[in-house]
Amino acid sequence: MPHLRLPSIDHGVASFLWGFFLGLYVWAGLLAVGVSQPTALIIGLVSAGAIFLFVRLRGENEPRRQAPRVPRG
Repeated sequence: MPHLRLPSIDHGVASFLWGFFLGLYVWAGLLAVGVSQPTALIIGLVSAGAIFLFVRLRGENEPRRQAPRVPRG
């Protein structure tokens, strides 16, 4: 049976997708509560940019560094 895995996606692309879709969610949410279109657009774009930067800078897992082994003897 073959192992099914998702394809590898570059971290920049994943960050952009997070920023785009969450910014779109913020924009739609602001429109739903009655904020004007220009204000909702500006806040949505700013939040999308902030989310992109946050995920780009802080979202990638770094492998743990192993402590150097001390030889016994």
